[in-house]
Amino acid sequence: MITVNNLSFHFGTQTLFKDVNLKFSPGECYGVIGANGAGKSTFIRLLCRELEPSSGEILIPERERLSVLRQDHFAFDSETVLDTILGGNERLLAVQREKDALYAKEDFTDEDGIRASELEGEFAEMGGWEAESEAARLLDGLGLSEELLSRTMSELRESEKVKVLLARALFGQPEIILLDEPTNGLDAEAVLWLEDFLADYFGTVLVVSHDRHFLNDVCTAIVDIDYGKINMYIGNYEFWYESSRMVQSMIRQQNKRAEEKIRELEEFIRRFSANKSKSRQATSRRKLLDRMTIEELPASSRRYPFIGFDRDREAGKDILTVKDLAASVSGEVLFRDLSFLVGREDKIAFLGNELAVTALFRILAGEAEPDSGSYKFGVSITTSYFPHDNTPYFEGHKENLVDFLRPVSRDQSETYLRGFLGRMLFSGDSVYKSVEVLSGGEKARCMFARMMLFGSNLLMLDQPTDHLDLESISALNHGLSDFGGNILFATHDFELMNTVANRIITLSPDGCRDFRGTYEEYLAQNKGRI
Repeated sequence: MITVNNLSFHFGTQTLFKDVNLKFSPGECYGVIGANGAGKSTFIRLLCRELEPSSGEILIPERERLSVLRQDHFAFDSETVLDTILGGNERLLAVQREKDALYAKEDFTDEDGIRASELEGEFAEMGGWEAESEAARLLDGLGLSEELLSRTMSELRESEKVKVLLARALFGQPEIILLDEPTNGLDAEAVLWLEDFLADYFGTVLVVSHDRHFLNDVCTAIVDIDYGKINMYIGNYEFWYESSRMVQSMIRQQNKRAEEKIRELEEFIRRFSANKSKSRQATSRRKLLDRMTIEELPASSRRYPFIGFDRDREAGKDILTVKDLAASVSGEVLFRDLSFLVGREDKIAFLGNELAVTALFRILAGEAEPDSGSYKFGVSITTSYFPHDNTPYFEGHKENLVDFLRPVSRDQSETYLRGFLGRMLFSGDSVYKSVEVLSGGEKARCMFARMMLFGSNLLMLDQPTDHLDLESISALNHGLSDFGGNILFATHDFELMNTVANRIITLSPDGCRDFRGTYEEYLAQNKGRI
């Protein structure tokens, strides 16, 4: 259990949140949400005592162990996979190492024997003799082989490191688990396993995630960081989202009615204040007007960009033909024998090794050549491309955002471009800063702005939700769902894939599979073969 009393945190002159009073109970999973910069990571660091609060306190019983998922993929490169996972319980690993060091001594003394006996008792009490088998079970659940336990972390691929670090956070049945973006880099089967693991977990779990589907499936409550406050709401993310929109709508309606009433009173006072027969009524209405106040909407840190794609022309009969396409990197085959036709209604999601999917998009965008095979777009097709790595579009570019967009805009006036950028949350003087200094989320929104100005009838997007907050992901989801043209895309966001794609193509070195249907239908039919 975690108890938060009157917590406040100031960063310089900025107050991230204040007067926070919360209680986190065992058996519950709390989703921590908020706009970028609202203080989600800061709140997690306060809970694990990496930061000191400006005021207030966080109470965690001494007997309860807290485990944290950290995103530093190089922190344990010199460790074995087994020791990395066991390190999730630091005391257990320390006892094991001290015990092993004692038994390795050539001059083993009576005092050493007494100490070894004490360590053996503590080791057994913490479940040390079952630790390796538990580590193996966690790896198996996440789709990794037990054989990895003896290897060092530096030998692993990035996708394998992600899973080992997650296993470390889950190891040893800690009473409290803090997970910062736990689904990043996980494949679909690993995410499903994690959802099941957390659903049955006895302890207190806090999750920071941009994956809306994951938050809906695992969370019993939502912790919302906004308005400089932290509030808790019972229910999953979808329930919170719909409820918050309803409350905001009610406040706006109340404000609108109050404004209308004020206008009526002001008009009455203006018309009759000089009329003696009506002066008493005018005076009473003036007093009523003085008492009326309009409740302003709280200043939220959430901002939703407008993302919408219009086509300059309809697609013709022929859209895209891919025949026997193959690609490899450093001699390793990424995919082969890829053949498909794109139909008028197709919105296709691509699954498979991330390198393979990116290679396909780079080929279709004309940035790379295939090993073999061919592809051809129809004569009526115009394309826009969102790359997985957008660095070449920004690195070394000194122009401001207005000049960056000007070459792809039909209306090149500064007034139009500034208005367009405003809808993408670039306002005021921010439109004049150099594009090379933009943050990851700002660069993504800038790329969407380019795509929207192109007016293409076929969109290609490779992991477009990377670096986006929940608000931007939701806006992108709506924009792609409403788009009338073709979409070829890859994403780790379950909700985006499931609501946009009507066809799934899986890439692999052993051949490619083509499935017509939603992502949920694909998972149901291909369970165990993802």
